[in-house]
Amino acid sequence: MLTRVPEPELMDAPDQVAAYSDADFAIAHDTYVANTFAAVGPLTGTILDLGCGPADVTVRLARANPDATFVAIDAGPTMLSFAQARITAADLDDRIRLERRHLPDPTLPPAAFDGIVSNSVLHHLDDPLVLWETIAATGRRGAAIAVGDLLRPDSIEALEALVAEHTVGAPDVLRADFAHSLAAAYTLDEVADQLASVGLDLRVEATTDRHLLVSGRLP
Repeated sequence: MLTRVPEPELMDAPDQVAAYSDADFAIAHDTYVANTFAAVGPLTGTILDLGCGPADVTVRLARANPDATFVAIDAGPTMLSFAQARITAADLDDRIRLERRHLPDPTLPPAAFDGIVSNSVLHHLDDPLVLWETIAATGRRGAAIAVGDLLRPDSIEALEALVAEHTVGAPDVLRADFAHSLAAAYTLDEVADQLASVGLDLRVEATTDRHLLVSGRLP
């Protein structure tokens, strides 16, 4: 099994953010949106998006779930500036509110959200329990949960094959980021152990050769 190699929690260098924001992640992001719908049904009410990045996923979720409004948080000011531009261009300022926050954030309102989503944040966290504890604390009873992330491959050879297959024509910065992120990702067993340690009864599954999804509803 490939040993996990952590990467920095915050992605906010301007060139890195620009490359990430401009990249075409349509297939992966649309798959996450579809998987979320399949797992928990339509999102309604107020949804917390943990680590929204440039808000491409947030915008796609908002368009697919017209009865939901979103509070989208991220720690990076550069990332949030790209997110705001995307939200405004999509004419979704009335349904998506951005907030600059870094987890853990004890000022997030407890039991306040009807759903919690997160995409590609877990692998950035050296302490993954921060994410699960935030979900447990901020979701209302019955809140829909859908956390998508990368899945760490079994070997360096498998990692290199995934990078070669899925970053054809991508800038070098994205190829390097993808390789680092795969190495920093968690396995299904590791995520299951994380959930058990905070008492969250959620489903953990692989959805592609490089992605996982944690989904369900809070009791």
